[in-house]
Amino acid sequence: MTYKAYIDNIKANTGRDPEYFQKMAKEKGLVKHAELLSWLKSECGLGHGHANAIIMYIQNPQLAKKKILEDAKGEKAKK
Repeated sequence: MTYKAYIDNIKANTGRDPEYFQKMAKEKGLVKHAELLSWLKSECGLGHGHANAIIMYIQNPQLAKKKILEDAKGEKAKK
């Protein structure tokens, strides 16, 4: 599964984009991986892999956005 697919599934299942989770984590003062993982799994209902995808976006949004674009280009190339 691509990183973009994880993000797309999260949007489809929660109605929330990564920016929402990023904003909420900041408001709650969550920065460490373990605390973000616990919060995303317990309060947001995400599975382990999906939570890790959001954590990547929270901790390194530039890299996450780059991965999404790369995955989108890869999807177009396969068509």
